[in-house]
Formats: sequence, structure tokens, C-alpha cells
Amino acid sequence: MTYLLDLLENLGEVEAKSMFGGYGLYLDGLMFGIVADDEFYIKVDDQTRPEFESLGLEPFVYVKKGKEFSMSYYHPPVEVLEVARELCDWATKGVGAANRSNRKKKKKPKKKL
Repeated sequence: MTYLLDLLENLGEVEAKSMFGGYGLYLDGLMFGIVADDEFYIKVDDQTRPEFESLGLEPFVYVKKGKEFSMSYYHPPVEVLEVARELCDWATKGVGAANRSNRKKKKKPKKKL
């Protein structure tokens, strides 16, 4: 985990918080990545998912009660995992997706009781 955080230090103050046997990676309070089974995944949305999929990158998938679920987090390209500048470029896509997701949540009208 320390190695990954070192690679991502140019993004800013990235925090790793323990969750479900892995870690959530946060920048400015927003989760932009996860680490599960020692693998790094970056948050995607409708704007960024096509780029990840066009490169054949895989989503994070977990099994619960015998059923597979995929999340909106994808592997970055393997070749960027040891190059800080390139990894930060990909992680920035996840930060953007996290920001867009957060803005959508804030725009939803509150339900009246």
C-alpha cells in the first residue's frame, strides 16, 4: 500500500482507509480508487468507462451469496502501475468520476417526509 501511495503522491494528499478486507483511496474526501486482493482499481463513470473498456481493462467483480456483482471501478493499464506520472494521469480520471458522482448526489432533491 505504501508503494502505491508513493506513486500517487503527485495527486495530493491521498488517504487509504481500510474497508472490507481492502482499502478505499480518497482524495479531498472522495473515494476515487480501491485496492482489493492487492489489485488497484480506479473509479469510472459513463464519461470514462469507454476508455477503460476499449483497452480491454476489467472491472472489479465480487461474489455475494453465489452471485457476481461488478462495480464502477476498473484496473488501470498494467504498464502504468510502476510509472508515477502515468499512474497519476489514470487516477485523475477516477478523481473526475468521483467528483461528477458527488455532484449528481448533491443535486438530487431531498424526499419530503
